[in-house]
Amino acid sequence: FFIELQNHGIDEELAVLPKLITLAREMGIKLVATNDVHYINREDADFHDKLLCIQTDKTVDEPNRMRFHNDQFYLKSPDEMKELFAEVPEAVANTMWIAERTDVEIELGRMKLPKFPVPEGFSSVDEYIEVKAWEGLHRRYPKITKKIEDRFRHEMEIIKKMGFSGYFAIVADFTDTAREMGVWVGPGRGSAAGSLVAYALGITNIDPLKYDLLFERFLNPERVTMPDIDIDFDDLYREKVIEYTKKRYGRDAVCQIITFNTLKAKNAIKDVGRIFNVPFREMNSITKLITDPEWSIADALANSMPLRKLYEENDLVRKILDYAQKIEGFPRNAGVHAAGVVISPGPLIEFVPLAIGTKKEVITQFDKNGLEKAGLLKMDFLGLTTLSILRETIRLVKQNRGIEIDLEKIPENDKKVFKMFSEGETTGIFQFESDGMRRYLRQLKPDCIEDLIAMNALYRPGPMQYIDNYIARKHGREKVSYPHPAVEDVLKSTFGIAVYQEQVMLLAQRLAGYTLGEADIL
Repeated sequence: FFIELQNHGIDEELAVLPKLITLAREMGIKLVATNDVHYINREDADFHDKLLCIQTDKTVDEPNRMRFHNDQFYLKSPDEMKELFAEVPEAVANTMWIAERTDVEIELGRMKLPKFPVPEGFSSVDEYIEVKAWEGLHRRYPKITKKIEDRFRHEMEIIKKMGFSGYFAIVADFTDTAREMGVWVGPGRGSAAGSLVAYALGITNIDPLKYDLLFERFLNPERVTMPDIDIDFDDLYREKVIEYTKKRYGRDAVCQIITFNTLKAKNAIKDVGRIFNVPFREMNSITKLITDPEWSIADALANSMPLRKLYEENDLVRKILDYAQKIEGFPRNAGVHAAGVVISPGPLIEFVPLAIGTKKEVITQFDKNGLEKAGLLKMDFLGLTTLSILRETIRLVKQNRGIEIDLEKIPENDKKVFKMFSEGETTGIFQFESDGMRRYLRQLKPDCIEDLIAMNALYRPGPMQYIDNYIARKHGREKVSYPHPAVEDVLKSTFGIAVYQEQVMLLAQRLAGYTLGEADIL
């Protein structure tokens, strides 16, 4: 045991220090000197004080607000600590004695997949997953052509070489189990839809060959990183799948992930303005000058001349923006990731620090990026309300009309459906129900599934600028052109516009000689 000593120049501390030293010597207990650190440098004390106001929802001029006594709560140097505790040098020396005996090491960079329990009859998880996927491939395709087999062998070679057979086995296991429990599983989301092996295993339900999807966009052999398959589950029953995973791999090896909400430019400015008693209307007039939501405060000062002028001419605005720049990007609060679940090869406490969430659940102290660096398996169990609605709709149709609907047998070329899309009648349709999307649909008048896929990809901040060109080219009002004859087949389906990341990768391959793996990194 040790008796702890602190000296930040506070009267109460100075009064009790001699008594603690006397007590320690009388009882034969060692002393240890510590420093209560709340900021790095002494000059950060003022900034820390403003952060306290923001945290406690107080203004700087409130007399009884929480505040620290002085500017001594910074990280002091060894010499400063020795000077503070000159009468008891052993107390400072003991800090090193404790540090040398503290053995905590968090290994980074090495992947730590949970061990999948391979069924009897298989010598390894590689053999098991290849056999299971090959059987699934025959269920998916009535005839295995050379193109299908070559793609399958190519993917399996990369999966085994990178050591991810266990990953695919784990994901296939809980998607299979979910379906057995009656939990609806989404058809596929993101780059995982580009994997034929995932399609064969039933992880996804989208044929990557039919839609020209690339495996390298999902799993790049030239960049060894953990695969990332996002799985959609019926929102009402998502917890059943998480509960199964806990039973399968151990409750102490599975938990949800912390997330940190950080301060963006506008919120940082408003928080600082509030502690200085600046009226909300005035703060709004300042933040409206930040016209790009992606701008930092420094970006805004460089690009918004009205804001720059205000900053240079108004002392209060300058003070607010200077403080706001310091807190911009800071974590505002912590929460639980909406979908993230981590699965470790043993008790999680042996790999990462844990915490208790607001609902008394165990969560990681590392966020998803930290967990990736620690080499742990992070899965996204996404609860999708749309799946719940589809399931209930099909149930009600059967109950009220006696008609059984099989989503897999709905044709892709139903003219009545495309008429609804062309008229913008898409309320309740996932990712197609916003006012902006409906307006573009009325202009586009889609008549095939490819139009809907393209519009879904285009209706995002980056490529949105090309929507008008896509519509004009589809209807012959703008000439379709290609950057080079060698890529015409790549861009033909989207009227010469690179809509998808797969197209960008193929352009790099065709025009610059990149491999698909190199193109993905590019």
